[in-house]
Amino acid sequence: MLGIVFTTLVDMLEEKISPEFADEVLVEADLENEGAFTAVGYYPFSEMEKILAVQVNKTGQSADELLYGFGEYLFGVLAKAHGEVMTGKITILDVLESLDNDIHVQVRKLYPDADLPSFKVMSRTQNSIELEYHSQRDLFKLAEGLIDGAAKHLGNVVTHHVQSTNEPHTYIIRVDME
Repeated sequence: MLGIVFTTLVDMLEEKISPEFADEVLVEADLENEGAFTAVGYYPFSEMEKILAVQVNKTGQSADELLYGFGEYLFGVLAKAHGEVMTGKITILDVLESLDNDIHVQVRKLYPDADLPSFKVMSRTQNSIELEYHSQRDLFKLAEGLIDGAAKHLGNVVTHHVQSTNEPHTYIIRVDME
């Protein structure tokens, strides 16, 4: 996984809870690198799983709740750091429609080894979009948080409906703008 995901997670824990809490989580997770992440590094997904497990234990929140909240937070950080990928995107539907063919292309230029999920556009109208989401990892709730974070960033109000498929870590997502 990209280092920026880990550094942003630590920043969020420090900001939203406390620096002491972030340190406790990193220590209890017993990480290979003892929590010394850099934004440009790459780290095993298993390290994220360890951090998430400690957070679940310490907060009592579910992994899905934590991933969703982190996704919302992560979008704001990514939008500030890489706002150029949002150029010309007026609505969340524009963002979602351009994920694989534009935004992820730009991300791969910056992070060539990034293992990104795919978002295949199934249909699009003026007020809705239906996508097939697929990832190698079980991080759909993170993606859902990113989608809602992007919608809020753009001032859009959305609802979404999710349907799982027979394929692992693959979902059909319909996002409607109100």
